Amino acid sequence: MKLWQKILIGMFLGTVTGLIFGDRAAWLKSFGDVFLQLINMIIPLLVFASMTVGVTNIHDPKKMGRVGGLTLVLYLATTLIAIIIGLVITNWLQPGAGLHFDASTVPTPVDPLSLGDLVASILPRNPVLSLAQGNVLQIILFSILFGFGISFSGERGKPLLRVMESLADVMIKVTSFVIELTPLAVFALMAWVFGKFGLKAVLPLSKFLLGLYIGYFIHVAAVFCFILKQMSKMPIVPFFRGMSDAIVMAFTTCSSSATLPVSMTCVQDKLGVSKSISGFMLPLGATINMNGTALYQASAALFIAQAYGIPLEFSQIVTVILTATLAAIGTAGIPGSGFIMLTAVISAAGLPIEGVAILAGIDRLREMGGTTLNVLGDAVCSIYVAKKERELDTALYLAQ
Repeated sequence: MKLWQKILIGMFLGTVTGLIFGDRAAWLKSFGDVFLQLINMIIPLLVFASMTVGVTNIHDPKKMGRVGGLTLVLYLATTLIAIIIGLVITNWLQPGAGLHFDASTVPTPVDPLSLGDLVASILPRNPVLSLAQGNVLQIILFSILFGFGISFSGERGKPLLRVMESLADVMIKVTSFVIELTPLAVFALMAWVFGKFGLKAVLPLSKFLLGLYIGYFIHVAAVFCFILKQMSKMPIVPFFRGMSDAIVMAFTTCSSSATLPVSMTCVQDKLGVSKSISGFMLPLGATINMNGTALYQASAALFIAQAYGIPLEFSQIVTVILTATLAAIGTAGIPGSGFIMLTAVISAAGLPIEGVAILAGIDRLREMGGTTLNVLGDAVCSIYVAKKERELDTALYLAQ
């Protein structure tokens, strides 16, 4: 049985258990807390390794020239727009407002930083201390600088790159071990949630999931179609026809990495993008261009703030936007990684990390659409860059 099926079963059984036993199911929450602690345990090294390796995938920015620069601008711009769309939709629907979680019982501090303190807090004084303390913003910044340092060190940096790639692979494997515990954690946490709050917890989750998919569709229509039609001057329908195999693969596997070979085949053989452009942009995009993940993380942060009745100050909103953007860059393209990185966004914004518990049950459903958005974003950007660099076979593209 696949993991997502186990998670849905755990969600169903936990919901039934909570509704039947009510407050007596509260003791199950301790099992969910163990799961959250394991997530906290793997975040620092996972972010450090994945982010560093992702930055080194840029290879030689001087050699790539305008292609590398344009790629990074497109990826960051579309990710930022996705975050804004997620915040606007979630603020409009207010899905978490009906939960009324008690923030006074949560040990996680919720005091926001001022904007000046936020800027100062991003700069790490000691990267080892940042890792020990789990300061995500500082880890991300150091990882970016560390990755560029490895890239610009040439041959002398390659041994260290291999170490970081090995560390990233190991942490992804450790993450997969933790993810295997998700069904049990979902069962325990959903039993606690529904035991305490009853059926009134269903509507907020449904509204949140609905808001995510509204955001996904808006991003496709307003951003991706604009890039294709207005910026690339290419028709829209052939693109989606050419990407149909990759769309199905992304939707079913929920893995950008697993979809990458199919995406490259679609982009090269059906949409006419040159191998030099697609070979650079798609692997890089599968690592750092996560529009769907970023939209979800921003929406989830606002959802949790609403659930606990915590009004977000301007500095916290800036933190959410900044961390969601950088966390999307550092998210591994495997199922469940977006949920793991969500805890980093929540922690950086000063929100109760326990709030992610209720979102675990619907994570697979949101990830299906989010991964599809991630994959489409990489392909759309490659079309635009290939057209601009005159490395797009328009006849092949139009033949779809």
